[in-house]
Amino acid sequence: MRILHSSDWHLGQHFIGKSRADEHKALFGWLKQQIELHQVDALIVAGDIFDTATPASYARELYHQLIVNLQPTGCQLVMLGGNHDSVAVLQESKELLACLHTQVVPGWLGAAESHLLVLNNKAGKAGAILAALPFLRSRDVLQSLGGQQASDKQQQLQQAIADCYQQCFSQAVALRSELELELPLLATGHLTTVGASSSESVREIYIGSLEAFPASAFPGFDYIALGHIHQPQLVAGKEHIRYSGSPIPLSFDEAKQQKSMVLLDFSRPEAKIELLPIPCFQPLLSLKCSLTELHTLLQQPLAMLQPGQKLWLELVLTGSDGYLSDLQSQVQQHLEALPVELLKLRRARQAAVGVLQADQQESLHEMTPDLVLQRRLATEELTDSEKAEFQQMLQQVLTQLQQPEPQVLP
Repeated sequence: MRILHSSDWHLGQHFIGKSRADEHKALFGWLKQQIELHQVDALIVAGDIFDTATPASYARELYHQLIVNLQPTGCQLVMLGGNHDSVAVLQESKELLACLHTQVVPGWLGAAESHLLVLNNKAGKAGAILAALPFLRSRDVLQSLGGQQASDKQQQLQQAIADCYQQCFSQAVALRSELELELPLLATGHLTTVGASSSESVREIYIGSLEAFPASAFPGFDYIALGHIHQPQLVAGKEHIRYSGSPIPLSFDEAKQQKSMVLLDFSRPEAKIELLPIPCFQPLLSLKCSLTELHTLLQQPLAMLQPGQKLWLELVLTGSDGYLSDLQSQVQQHLEALPVELLKLRRARQAAVGVLQADQQESLHEMTPDLVLQRRLATEELTDSEKAEFQQMLQQVLTQLQQPEPQVLP
């Protein structure tokens, strides 16, 4: 039994005004090739199939077209709802897609046994038992009680989710015994676990009630396929509990991540886990530099572009360049004739250390304007000459303020 674990496709995402449709089309072409190459029996997508609860028609078309395109491979599909997904949207085509070897689990179904699926290999024989758990909303597993403290609600939600997993595990063990087959037991989930590394594009879930789920609360499944966190990673250092991560970078801080899917091979007594690296279909780059450094730093990324590709750029300008009044036009001049699309431009700001760093008890009225400026300039990446220019500007302003106001004659 070979199973491919993926998640967080976010179909329909607009990236600072840019559609990801072409990337997702290229991704799905690559995905079909991998399913054929590795003879994958089942594909699990652990939530956030769509980017919003009301996906655009082209995003739904991509979703349905992929399922149709994968039919000749004989691969079984299991699609789980995430916190970005609408239960109603996934539910509307659930029965139809079941006729195309696709099980859709939009949300909590009310009972643990309803989430158990037997995954078959291409020969039609049972190869694994899956507890197909989607994103569990607090209203699905908890009764609202008034007057509770936030800490009590958090503890109750954590326990309720843990109970769902334990019930599914117990039911899966019972089903395996009933089938009289030594099948691996798998589970899915769409949540944040304790210690998971996040990124800018990850939306917090369980805000105010549950920040993260402890790995120790998972029962003894042979593999747990997780979604929601976009960076591929192990959970608590355990090989069998993993986030597959998103297949394409969904924010600039994910640009340097090697995206992948997880291939599980249960054809041996001991499961084999392999990462399948995903090609980059749309190059992204985040640069923090001055205008004079920009052209040099772009040379290597531009040399790696495929014919017809353009680089999507986030630029963070350092030094005095960020103070230019015609900043946008200056940057565009540097990028003119280059295969670069500037999507995000901002000036660098160091973390504020506070004007009163030297003495926290010092009040503003005890300081001179010159001292305030010195403390402020210390937080910026400026040369001595640039700092001197700001100090000169301050003196000019102070001189003007000290001049007596002209009297107005009646």
